[in-house]
Amino acid sequence: MLTAQATARRRSPSKRRTRAGLGRIAVVGNYIPRQCGIATFTTDLCESLAEQFPDVNCFALPVNDTPNGYAYPQRVRFELAQNDPASYQSAADFLNINNIDLVCVQHEYGIFGGAAGSHILTLLRELRMPVVSTLHTVLEEPDGSQRRVLEELAQLSDRLVVMSQRGARFAQDVYGIPESKVDLIPHGIPDVAFVDPNFYKDQFGLQGKIVLLTFGLLSPNKGVEHAIEALPAVLERFPNLVYVVLGATHPHVKLREGESYRLSLERLARKRSVEGNVIFHNRFVSLEELVEFIGAADIYITPYLSPRQIVSGTLAYAVGAGKAVISTPYWYAEELLAGARGVLVPFADPGAIASRVIGLLENEAERHAMRKRAYLLGREMVWSNVARLYMRTFERAREERSRHPKAAYAASTLQQRNAELPLLSLQHLESLTDDTGLLQHAIFTDPNYAEGYTVDDNARALVLAVQLEQCGARLEKTHRYQAFLWHAFGRQSGRFHNFMSYDRRWMDEIGSEDCHGRSLWALGTVLGRSQDAGLRGSAGRLFELALPAAWSFSSTRAWAFTLLGIHEYLIRFPGDRAAQGTREELLQRLMNSYRRSCAPGWVWFEDILSYCNARLPQALLVSGRSMSRAEPVEAGLATLRWLAEIQRAEDGHFVPVGSNGFYRRGGQRARFDQQPVEAHAMVSACLEAWRISGEVCWRDEAQRAFEWFLGRNDLGLPLYDASTGGCRDGLHPDRVNQNEGAESTLSFLIALTEMRQSADVIQS
Repeated sequence: MLTAQATARRRSPSKRRTRAGLGRIAVVGNYIPRQCGIATFTTDLCESLAEQFPDVNCFALPVNDTPNGYAYPQRVRFELAQNDPASYQSAADFLNINNIDLVCVQHEYGIFGGAAGSHILTLLRELRMPVVSTLHTVLEEPDGSQRRVLEELAQLSDRLVVMSQRGARFAQDVYGIPESKVDLIPHGIPDVAFVDPNFYKDQFGLQGKIVLLTFGLLSPNKGVEHAIEALPAVLERFPNLVYVVLGATHPHVKLREGESYRLSLERLARKRSVEGNVIFHNRFVSLEELVEFIGAADIYITPYLSPRQIVSGTLAYAVGAGKAVISTPYWYAEELLAGARGVLVPFADPGAIASRVIGLLENEAERHAMRKRAYLLGREMVWSNVARLYMRTFERAREERSRHPKAAYAASTLQQRNAELPLLSLQHLESLTDDTGLLQHAIFTDPNYAEGYTVDDNARALVLAVQLEQCGARLEKTHRYQAFLWHAFGRQSGRFHNFMSYDRRWMDEIGSEDCHGRSLWALGTVLGRSQDAGLRGSAGRLFELALPAAWSFSSTRAWAFTLLGIHEYLIRFPGDRAAQGTREELLQRLMNSYRRSCAPGWVWFEDILSYCNARLPQALLVSGRSMSRAEPVEAGLATLRWLAEIQRAEDGHFVPVGSNGFYRRGGQRARFDQQPVEAHAMVSACLEAWRISGEVCWRDEAQRAFEWFLGRNDLGLPLYDASTGGCRDGLHPDRVNQNEGAESTLSFLIALTEMRQSADVIQS
């Protein structure tokens, strides 16, 4: 048996010393015992650097996706909280204070918080030492956020590492990164002997068996079902064959879907009568165990479903161990298996898999020649060699930095750099939520039971919950908020109640049109964005039942809320004709109101500016863009621009229309009481205008409106309460309303979350 100690002894005994003053190297990325490919890679890289270069102090900074973190080894010196921007700033301070010579970032969009993992940029912007970033994913067709993050990452890095020729080509052609800045270093693999598979089989009770193997964290994109479908044909020729599926379900998949994928594979095996030939080893195995499992395999199968995989550690391990490999033609497989080092089969084609398995097993000479070619390539990929290649890149980055030094501190004016965003705290929101739902009001910070609950606030809470889910966070009582909406819906009336007393009695027969529209908005957001299948299933039925009532609405704001909900819903279900028809009707009504009311000096939808004003132009913007109609987009930008001018003080701060009288055409505008819901609506609408138009002024308007919460307002007083995470209820002429109710708190929290999601584009 090849142990970890034996593996270490087989590596080159000569230990190397670094040049260019590299005594302390920090590696940022996930770390074992966290179960993911990046954690395994980062751990192996750190250990290999430490082994090959004993004069280097190499330590790690992992990213935690759980509040409690993991039981890390001593090599971990500092932990980052995935979704907390402040922890990235603290990590930068830690690295700078400790005089680290170089930082190596393991970049993968999904492991860092923020839009497209943008929080890592918060760390990199502050570092004073050279940075080398390994790109584990290089997308050919990135979305806007992914492109912006990778382009700035490349700018902030002294050198970049890719693991495939295609990755190097994408870096240059798609992102405009100079070829001279990119180094190609293969994915590291353990150094194992070229052995006969029978050497290991008895350790797993597989002696006398032909072993097919797939390993790695299990998820639906792995295509294991097609390998199982291929087994009946293979077993007719080789009845002593077993298929081993090695690896635990991916933790994030397990959190969302449990073991549904694995169970579906087990059902498929029974359906095809091959359950006696399939072994599921549902564990995240150690490197030593993995080497032994790979050693026992006669053929390794990687039946992935998508071509857009630019690197695969599991495939690299199998090739490096000299396995005969059958793979679908994803990008990395095409590159690694070229030169007859493996065979490719079409995607989702069990017949082709069966044919190639049978062919390789019948032709032993071909199979062993393939194994040898793969093993020889793998000699270049063993970790001892990869560690030396990384050190050369580190030394080059250090030397280049010494020839072209960067300022140790890049001073930024306030115009160049926007204000830091507060930390997100759900403490007060949780204190307002009980077993029934979200309470409407507070007396200072204590829940006000006498005022009961509203559907309005529970719908807003549901929107926040989905936004937090997209950021990798979780609001524990999400299902309670949606259950409240279900309870509020009247099957006979087709409408929602709104007000419920603390003793759980409905205080109205039918709630307002606005309350109904907000509920549709929340349900549409769940259906369009959430990954929680149970939540989506419940929301889908309620959305279907509640949507028809929107045709009877006369409120412009109810139209707008409903349009926002339909927009979210159609992201996932674009073919729903009922939703399309409702959107068409309500958009036409809103546009007709605009055409009737709009005049020089009054660019609006009606003769009054009242509440949630910015939601009307926002509804035009999202609907017009998704329907590819220019007129609603132009009207949305025009009305939002006029509203921004109306709500801007002489010194530039945001002044929402006051709720104590509002603002009628030709009348006196109410300055107070200013409500948090207005600032939130303005933030949302301006960010949407920025995304659609690309005009920087909208970015500034969103920032201006958000800073109203923080004290840039008429009284210079903050409404955000940093001690609780709540928000005070409004701005009076002489003071702040000290009560922290649900509407105000949610307005702040959703606005903050939206600003955080757009952090990569808001950052100047």
